[in-house]
Amino acid sequence: MDRAHEWLQGTAAKWSEKNKTWTFPSGATLSFGYLESENDKYRYQSAEFQFIGFDELTQFTETQYRYLFSRLRRLEGSSIPLRIRAASNPGGVGHEWVKQRFIVGDKPFVPASLDDNPHIDREEYIKSLMHLDPITREQLLKGDWTAREGGNKFKREWFEIVDSYPADARLVRYWDLAATEPKPGKDPDWTAGALLGEKDGIYYIIDIKRTRATPQGVEKLIKQTAELDGKRVTIYMEQEPGSSGVNTIDHYRRRILAGFTFYGNRTTGSKEMRANPVSSQAEAGNVKLVRGKWINDFLDEAELFPHGAHDDQVDAVSGAFEQLHQEKGIFIGRA
Repeated sequence: MDRAHEWLQGTAAKWSEKNKTWTFPSGATLSFGYLESENDKYRYQSAEFQFIGFDELTQFTETQYRYLFSRLRRLEGSSIPLRIRAASNPGGVGHEWVKQRFIVGDKPFVPASLDDNPHIDREEYIKSLMHLDPITREQLLKGDWTAREGGNKFKREWFEIVDSYPADARLVRYWDLAATEPKPGKDPDWTAGALLGEKDGIYYIIDIKRTRATPQGVEKLIKQTAELDGKRVTIYMEQEPGSSGVNTIDHYRRRILAGFTFYGNRTTGSKEMRANPVSSQAEAGNVKLVRGKWINDFLDEAELFPHGAHDDQVDAVSGAFEQLHQEKGIFIGRA
């Protein structure tokens, strides 16, 4: 708004402080708005724009951004181009989706760094950035979209990727349950099921299945996975407190996983605490990842744990790890 005032004051355009809008003699308008919360996008439900511009796109959610496309329209016969444009630094709540859509995706992206802005006092700006943490400094100084804030439990380089696991490894599948479909403005938890094996003190994360679906969709995935794993794999599921947790485990035991070895597991302590043993073994190089399409999603989550938006895969691995230590039986191979 400050820049618009510099440009438009003294012209024929008129400013409305109440509506935060410049109106031009032709009837065209330039308006400024905000999206402070997810529901603020509905403030524009009846609006009609030919151009929408986002400043610092990573400060917005993807659902906010996509919703505004529905406001991009014009009268029939009009030749005014319809455009959405955005500018942003890396970082912020929307970093990952912006990166996926524009930086590594197929959408138009024009990179820029400090060298592309001749109007800034470079020396003083760099001095100012030196007061920031290394991640934010790399993002702002170099426009580095790969710089990211990590957690303190796992590092990507701790996990060796292997092609297979020992045929006589002890195996368990552990499910961290959720049953919510993603909806506009919502980012629900995932149902995640980790298949973990152990042989001679080396742990193998063999596979992770995850979904965000209705309860029925979750049940279908869990049953199908059990059939693929085979009956020699013991299945565990985190049991929520109270009668609802008891009923859920009973439902899965009698109806969904009848014929399989299945147990509910009441957890204690925080997810971060339960992940400590896995973290310790991973740092020692004792946790291997069996090559598969799931690996990148797991490493992304683990690297940010416990500060990331989701921890379902890590929690499933932690649960499987705990059960391997408690089991007395030996379960060989996969059917």
